[in-house]
Amino acid sequence: MSMKRQHYNETFKREAVKYVQEQAKSLEQIADDLNVNPATLRNWVGKYREFEYEPVNQGETFRQQSHLLDEQKREIDELKEEIAILKKAMHIFSKEKN
Repeated sequence: MSMKRQHYNETFKREAVKYVQEQAKSLEQIADDLNVNPATLRNWVGKYREFEYEPVNQGETFRQQSHLLDEQKREIDELKEEIAILKKAMHIFSKEKN
């Protein structure tokens, strides 16, 4: 038994690619949701991909931002420790000597 081949119009393809770019789901999950073969959807993404629909945090960018946040958290912790030390030093040196 052969399956009848589906034909999708240009609008559907573009909207499907836009949906892929906006979602956090995997391409396979979205293909399943849309009842489209994942390889077909992957081909559409290659053909109709528009960067304006891509989220800011995706792939490498997300990892880079995560790394930057970790560095900033470490720096903040170090600065807090330095401030605490300076406060203790101020307290010690501000005491009146008898």
